[in-house]
Amino acid sequence: MNDFLIIGAGVVGLTVALELKKQFPDAVITIIEKEPDVGFHSSGRNSGVLHAGFYYTADSLKARFTREGNCLMKEYVKSHQLDINECGKVVVCKDEAELEGLHELKKRGDKNGVQLQLINEQELAEIEPNAQTYQQAIYSPTTATINPQQIITFMRDELKEKGVRFYFNEAYIARLEKNKIQTTNNQFFGKKIINTAGLYADKIAKDFGFAGKYVIIPFKGIYLTYNDNDMPIRTNIYPVPNLGNPFLGVHYTVTVDKHIKIGPTAIPAFWRENYKGFGSFRFDELVQVLGWEAILFFSNAFGFRTLAFDEIAKYNKKHFTGLAKKLVKDIDMTKFTIWTKPGIRAQLLNTQTRELVQDFVVEADEDTVHVLNAVSPAFTSSFPFAKWIVENFILNKENHP
Repeated sequence: MNDFLIIGAGVVGLTVALELKKQFPDAVITIIEKEPDVGFHSSGRNSGVLHAGFYYTADSLKARFTREGNCLMKEYVKSHQLDINECGKVVVCKDEAELEGLHELKKRGDKNGVQLQLINEQELAEIEPNAQTYQQAIYSPTTATINPQQIITFMRDELKEKGVRFYFNEAYIARLEKNKIQTTNNQFFGKKIINTAGLYADKIAKDFGFAGKYVIIPFKGIYLTYNDNDMPIRTNIYPVPNLGNPFLGVHYTVTVDKHIKIGPTAIPAFWRENYKGFGSFRFDELVQVLGWEAILFFSNAFGFRTLAFDEIAKYNKKHFTGLAKKLVKDIDMTKFTIWTKPGIRAQLLNTQTRELVQDFVVEADEDTVHVLNAVSPAFTSSFPFAKWIVENFILNKENHP
């Protein structure tokens, strides 16, 4: 009999299991995953950036957990001799309007207790000579890059050593009873069921009476990698984002193995695992996703129509690289030739307000917990986020939000 049954072996499911093992060393914990191993979706296709925590309003869960998560993930990586590139990050702007956005980011960072520096053009040149900005920029020294797949594979092995049982190739099919579910090959019972299923978290939650006003809308993210051994930049370079949506714009990432990539896109996808071609095509998902995207397009809710046109335009490589070129002084854009494997952002939509949900969302009762919007920076935030989930919804130490 399982004390805890976790659905989904992404970073949130794995860190929740690690926290449960801290709190309940003798508990029987089982993790089921529809894929052959961990990391087939969002967690394994993550950008690899450990965020600092200055994009998010001070009253949000993201603000609460990102700064601490950055520290805890670094500790975890270093204590286990995993890979990390502490390259930092700069945010640059192109005009007076973006300068106001830059100052807003600095205010948010200050409120969130994030280590940030507002720097001038000369100071920027000392940190990242190739970056260009209008008057000022932000320097984030605590931003870093890691290897997400390496980390979650290590977590999987650590959990196995602690006695956690993994069942792979076990897709959730249906809820059978109060605490019992049907999967591809088996039936599983859990005194407490914890849904961390990412792209399918809302569907599972609805079987348990949750996520009534939510649906996941998938967005496809792709990067282009610089195909040369030289390093024209050494620090992550980001633009000032549109703070009205959860996407950060095309930027430069210096990976953990010292490669450079630009991206990502945030292209509306047509079904939940719409990575490439018609792989994992599902007609029912196509109908649902296109239905909501049509509503958002024609109503232009949160500027979705503009977002859709802007993102689809990024399929044009010249346009895509042109956006990145604006952030730097000199780089040979023709050397960005290798497309990375796509990732899908499982972005929650509030169907009542027709807005993309900016913060993490968790719904629960005494028998189940449903993590509905574990989007970026969920990887960075995963350790304190998992602790908060366990303390709130398992140990009931705080009032639920």
